[in-house]
Amino acid sequence: MTWQLLVDRGGTFTDVVARAPDGRVVVRKLLSRTAEGDATARAAEGLDVGELRLGTTVATNALLERDGAPVTLLVTRGFGDLLTIGGQERPDLFALVVRKRAPLHEDVVEIDERVLADGTVRRVPDREQVAAALRAAHAAGRRVAVLFLNAWAHPAHEALVASVAAELGLPAPTLSHRTAPEIGAVARGDTTVADAYLTPGLRASVDAADVGEARVLCMQSSGTLTERARFTGKDALVSGPAGGVVATQAVGRLAGFDKVIGLDMGGTSTDVCRCDGELLRVYETVTDGVRIRAPSLDIITVAAGGGSICDARDGRFTVGPESAGADPGPACYGRGGPATVTDCNLVLGRIRPEWFPHMTLDVDAARARLAAFGDPEECARGFLRVAVEDMADAIRSISVARGVDPRDHALCAFGGAGGQHACELARSLGIRHVVIHPLAGVLSAWGLGRARLGHHEVAAVTGFTNAGGGSSAAPGEDPKDPGDPSSGRPDPSGP
Repeated sequence: MTWQLLVDRGGTFTDVVARAPDGRVVVRKLLSRTAEGDATARAAEGLDVGELRLGTTVATNALLERDGAPVTLLVTRGFGDLLTIGGQERPDLFALVVRKRAPLHEDVVEIDERVLADGTVRRVPDREQVAAALRAAHAAGRRVAVLFLNAWAHPAHEALVASVAAELGLPAPTLSHRTAPEIGAVARGDTTVADAYLTPGLRASVDAADVGEARVLCMQSSGTLTERARFTGKDALVSGPAGGVVATQAVGRLAGFDKVIGLDMGGTSTDVCRCDGELLRVYETVTDGVRIRAPSLDIITVAAGGGSICDARDGRFTVGPESAGADPGPACYGRGGPATVTDCNLVLGRIRPEWFPHMTLDVDAARARLAAFGDPEECARGFLRVAVEDMADAIRSISVARGVDPRDHALCAFGGAGGQHACELARSLGIRHVVIHPLAGVLSAWGLGRARLGHHEVAAVTGFTNAGGGSSAAPGEDPKDPGDPSSGRPDPSGP
C-alpha cells in the first residue's frame, strides 16, 4: 500500500494533504522553496508515494511577474506587429495615457509564406530561412512559437517548421494550429506565445517535485487532471484555484447543496466561484492583457486578502490592492508593517493570539496602526465593511450580473481568512447557509482528491452543408479568389 499526496503549491506556501495507506489524513503547510529544496519533495521524504496530485500557481505568477522563458515568434511576413497591435481594445476608455504591457515574445522573425483562407498557397516558406531563424533562436536561448495566418485550417507550413527543427535536432517549436486550432489570429497567437513562454518553467517546477516512481497528475485550469507530460502553460493559469472550485462543489454536495458559491480568501487576494450542479467554465480568458484560448473554470479574483493594506485616500477608507506580504507582513507581526485586514480582525477579537503558538501576534502594534485613522475598533469595523463589500461585488459579478440570485446558494468559505468574513458576507448578500469544511485552510489541496482525469480537444471545421444540401464556406470566408471583384466579400487573405 502507498501514500497519496495532494499538493497545492503557491508562490509562498505549499499545502499538503496526505492520505496514508490505512486511510489516515495528514495535513502539512510548508514554505514552497527553501535551501532544503522543493516543498513537495520534502513532504514526500520517507513515504512510499504511489500518486501525486499537484495544483500550482507557478504559471500564473510567471505571467504576472513576466518571469517566463524568452520566446522568438515566427510569423507570416508583414504581420510582425500583429500581437503588439492586438485587438485595439482600450480597457480604460478615458485614460489620457495608455500604457500597454510589453508583449511576451522578445524577438519576431517574419517568414515569407502565405496561405489564403480557402487553402490557396501563395508562398511556400523557404526551408533555409526557417532553419536560420531556428538556429538563431536556439543560440540566443529562446523558445520558438509559430503563428502563420490561416494555419488553424491549413497547417502544412507550420508543420514544415516543426520538421526542420527535428532535422536540426532542435527543441520542438510551439505551433499555433496545435495549441489553439481556431479562427482568430490574435487570440491564437497570444495563446501560442503564452504556452511557449510558460511551459518550460512549469515543467521545471513539476520535475522538481521528485517523488520517485509515483504517478504524477496535474490540475488544469479546466478543473480536470492530466498526466505530467501533457501539462502545458496555457492550461495551468488557474491550476491552483481550480482545486478549490472542485472542492466547493464536493463540499456543497456533501452538505446537501447543489448551488454553492465558493470564497477562497488568502493573504493577498480572494477567489470567488459559483457551482450549479456542475463546474462552470469559460473558453477564453484575458490575464494581465494576454488572451488565452483554453477551457478554464469561471473564477473571479479581487485584491482583498488577509494581508491587504488598509488606508484612507481622498477622505474614504480603502482596502488593497497593495499587500503587506509575508515580510514585513501585517502590523501585528511586529516588523513595522502597515495596518491590514488581519490587524482589523485581531483588534476586534476575531483572531485569538493564544491560538498561534508558532508566532507572536502583537495586538498593541495593530491598534497603534489603526489609531492613525481614528478609534481603532471603529476603524477596524469600517475597513472590514469595505473588504466585505469588495468580495460581495465579486460574487454579484458571477451571480446577479448573470441573472442568478445568490440567495439561492450556500456559501462555502475556505482559505486562511475565509472563515473570518463568511457570516458578514452572507448577511450582505442575503445568503442563509454557510458551509465550512474541517480542512478549510487547505481545501484547494483537498479538492485535488475529488478531481477526475480529463482532456479538452478542439478541431477546426472549414465548411458546412446548407439546407439545400450544397456545400458552403465557413462563416466569414469566401471560396472565390480574392482578386475576383464579383465576390463582394472581404479579401479572405486577411487574418
